[in-house]
Amino acid sequence: MREYLWMERNDAREQGAGTVEQVDEVDEVVVRAGEGAVRAGEQADQEGGVPDARERRLAALRAAKRVLSRPSVDRTLADSLERLTRRAPEVYELGSNADIYGDAIVEEVERRVAGLLGLEDAAFFPTGTMAQQIAVRVWAGRTGNGTVTLHPLSHPEQHERDAFSVVSGVRTVHPTSERRLPTAEEIRDFEEPFGTLMLELPLREAGFVLPTWQELVEVTEAARERDAVVHFDGARLWECTVHLGRPLDEIAALADSVYVSFYKSLDGLGGAVLAGSRSFVAEAKTWRHRYGGQIFQQYPTMLSALIGLADELPRLPSYVAHARVVAGALSEGFAEAGLPFFRVHPEVPHTHQFQVWLPYGAEVLDEASVRQAEETGVGLFRRWFPGEIPGVSVTEVTVSGPGLEWSAEEVRAAVGEFVRRLG
Repeated sequence: MREYLWMERNDAREQGAGTVEQVDEVDEVVVRAGEGAVRAGEQADQEGGVPDARERRLAALRAAKRVLSRPSVDRTLADSLERLTRRAPEVYELGSNADIYGDAIVEEVERRVAGLLGLEDAAFFPTGTMAQQIAVRVWAGRTGNGTVTLHPLSHPEQHERDAFSVVSGVRTVHPTSERRLPTAEEIRDFEEPFGTLMLELPLREAGFVLPTWQELVEVTEAARERDAVVHFDGARLWECTVHLGRPLDEIAALADSVYVSFYKSLDGLGGAVLAGSRSFVAEAKTWRHRYGGQIFQQYPTMLSALIGLADELPRLPSYVAHARVVAGALSEGFAEAGLPFFRVHPEVPHTHQFQVWLPYGAEVLDEASVRQAEETGVGLFRRWFPGEIPGVSVTEVTVSGPGLEWSAEEVRAAVGEFVRRLG
């Protein structure tokens, strides 16, 4: 059976072959089935219509007065540059020297993130893929064991073209196939030794799901009982504090190394940080140079990271809280509309993102979504994709700043308008 998964734009550019993956932020899809691979846009050039549909969708969402989130890729270049130049003087001294090969403002970003995570040091990377490649490589050398245990739905397994084994020479194994993070019992009872336990927090492909705090503590303890180190794939770690009930530094303290991203929840231009002990980060920086990550100048990306830390990070708890209101109202709206089946997953979101499943084809749902935005100025959903069960499709919902303006009643009303357009 085909699997239908999602990924960000940079992942789509790197993807090779085997699944269908969503890029909800840019409405671009890489379609993979069996051995073949074809970019949806290239297929559309042959079949006609899809590129126009994408432009129509983006135009409708940009023009919509009400949306639950407005990702940076919806902005024009002019809008993005205006925001960067307007906010930059408020987050960094622009009279200082520009960075050269990782100094100056790059070091400032590294210091700030290390402080937020309560870890000794941090290194900036142009991509999270590179950061995690290097993390597992360093730990393989230090532990003497090149086996990494992680979930089969985790990002490196789904969206990086087997880079862990092909590039970094490590082997991956899976302690569970359940749509959740592994348990302490599964780690203790795993049938072979491993050097690194990697936990993606939250596990996006399973619905942005998280363990409880106690479960997270227990699974990290179980890994150390087996003489393994713990690495957190924390691309979206920033928003995990509400569900786990702990601050960032207490969460990060459970791991030996942590990766965080700037362009997902923090709305930055790109980039990532890998944090840990001073000796670990020093070795990681050596590998960063070897992997081609020693960039000449990065100040625009650094400024956007600082803006995200200043503007978005403090608001994430409110996004998570309101996502729960929105999720509940969506369920109520679908029930009131009399749909034969629907699922909001998780029922109570663990972060400010969650999945919605409906019993219609993706094209039907896409058309209803676009028409609603065009006709009412309300963009409730962005893009739908076929689910694993024929006739069922899925989308991801993100609640950020614009979503805070929605009441539960307004969400229910928007659901009613959406469902009316399914006929």
